[in-house]
Amino acid sequence: MKGTMKAIAKLQAAPGLTLIDAPIPQPGPGEVLIKVHKTAICGTDLHIYNWDAWSRKNIVPPLIIGHEYVGEIAELGPNVDGLTVGERVSGEGHIVCHHCRNCRAGNGQWCKFTKGVGVNRDGAFAEYVCIPASNVIPINPEIDEDVVAFFDAFGNATHTALMFDVVGEDVLITGAGSIGMMAAAICRRNGARTVVVTDVNDYRLEMAKKMGATEVVNVAREKIESVFERHRIVEGFDVGLEMSGSPQALSSMVSLMRNGGKIALLGILSKPADVDFNDIIFKGLTVQGIYGRRMYETWYKMMAMVEGGLDLTPIITHRFHFTDFEKGFEAMNTGKSGKVVLDWTK
Repeated sequence: MKGTMKAIAKLQAAPGLTLIDAPIPQPGPGEVLIKVHKTAICGTDLHIYNWDAWSRKNIVPPLIIGHEYVGEIAELGPNVDGLTVGERVSGEGHIVCHHCRNCRAGNGQWCKFTKGVGVNRDGAFAEYVCIPASNVIPINPEIDEDVVAFFDAFGNATHTALMFDVVGEDVLITGAGSIGMMAAAICRRNGARTVVVTDVNDYRLEMAKKMGATEVVNVAREKIESVFERHRIVEGFDVGLEMSGSPQALSSMVSLMRNGGKIALLGILSKPADVDFNDIIFKGLTVQGIYGRRMYETWYKMMAMVEGGLDLTPIITHRFHFTDFEKGFEAMNTGKSGKVVLDWTK
């Protein structure tokens, strides 16, 4: 397929993004061209839009951004089997080498040579995106496309929330962003006794409550320990999910875990955390870093939960045509939004 397409790109090392005309990518051997239907704005995209310290260090313009999307296969490159034109799909956003020790062991999520779609190579905020066939994820056509648009982020939440057994456990989630909200829903669905979500943003805490949090705590006004008595939490939390990237939140989480507790870390710290490692040692805590999704087991888990009735639609707060992307990023920057979906079909 030849011609040009509309795309949202970072053209300069400065705040903002630009709607451009770009060549439609051509699928090479083992690659698939996807016609994009819907995309969702991720926190990473917001970092790139705002051109913060992380973006200045990691993003090299010009770059078409975006990695949360759903669409249909438009064209198959040579030597692609098992996929068909017109099939509804999404895509795993980490392009891995397939040759390193982790890839060969089935742990591609830890590949040292990962290239991120929309971060290290052109992404999906465009009418078409091209990825390796091995990264294509076939999607049940009965699932709402607006929800599938943010399956990448849902996968982060799923990987983190299911890292440790939560059945019958008391879970602390620090950070009520979209991924934290989804993690609350996942933990409740998978048998957690209590799910406490903390943040300093009342709007997002209220959304977390709607997504299934047992209790929400604004840590700017209230101590997390205040929930212990009413939820019969005696020794501390069994499982902690750190989603905020706040050094203070991580330090607090360590202090609030019971002996033998388990912590999964997804939030990227803005600066080093003052963590009491003696607390980790003497409590016998397990601390696990999380990056992306398990390739590809997480995708099976998340799709099964949605097919089984997990409703993620309340987390969608804004919908715009892709030409109004500025309104989408404006909504994200207010801090009063869930997932923002962009429509590329009209």
